[in-house]
Amino acid sequence: MEIDQHELYEYARQRLKQKKRLYFHFVLFFIGSIFMIIANKLLDVKPETNWYQWGITIWGFIFVLHFIRVFITDSFMNKKWERAQIDKLIMKQERKLEQIEKDFNQKNNPSQ
Repeated sequence: MEIDQHELYEYARQRLKQKKRLYFHFVLFFIGSIFMIIANKLLDVKPETNWYQWGITIWGFIFVLHFIRVFITDSFMNKKWERAQIDKLIMKQERKLEQIEKDFNQKNNPSQ
């Protein structure tokens, strides 16, 4: 397997793993939410307050952050984006080195 194909395979495997974890998180969130409602309403765990609403809201917010990370952030900032950023930084460093070398040559050889 070529290096590029191997990188593509590894990236696909990583994305699949991320999505699988997200789906598992959703199932866990759904079951956990039902359990919190049952515990509060049917099992009378602190029935004077609706604490399950806070639990579901906080957990839902965490799930939304997880969703954003998997489907929005990581899909834009993937390997291609990383390579472009690295190439951009390398070009910037090379230009700086060329400028430093040019300045150095001008200082040491004023006649040129």
